[in-house]
Amino acid sequence: MSFWNSLRIASSALSAQRLRLDIISNNIANAETTRTVEGGPYQRQDVVFSPQGGNPLTPAFLNVLRSFRNGAASQNGAGVAGVRVNQIVTDNTPGPRVYDPSHPDADADGYVNYPNVNLVVEMTNMLSATRSYEAGLAVVDASKRMAQKALEIGR
Repeated sequence: MSFWNSLRIASSALSAQRLRLDIISNNIANAETTRTVEGGPYQRQDVVFSPQGGNPLTPAFLNVLRSFRNGAASQNGAGVAGVRVNQIVTDNTPGPRVYDPSHPDADADGYVNYPNVNLVVEMTNMLSATRSYEAGLAVVDASKRMAQKALEIGR
């Protein structure tokens, strides 16, 4: 695997996690939105990732597993291409229904339908996305240091 491949893979992870953070931020910002353009309360969204370049169990990955079992690392990095955002899905589970007859969006019985956004879940997802982003940055930094060391050896 070349230096540029590792940067491309890390870059795809950084972009995917940045989009995930944007979606989480949007969910948190709309946690109290009871009326949308489409009608009804805001529905939380989530990001679905998939491996870039196909099935995660590529022959290259299986070769790596076999080589570790045999005690040697594989040199084949073919098929490794990073991650991509496959889709952004809307969670259609109903949110809480709260009795508040003074609310402008209350129905005839005085109940208001609130978004299905759970702030604890969103904060947990935000921490996970932040840690994943930091891991991607660590890969970029490690690749850069390895390239610098290779240049130093070549002098």
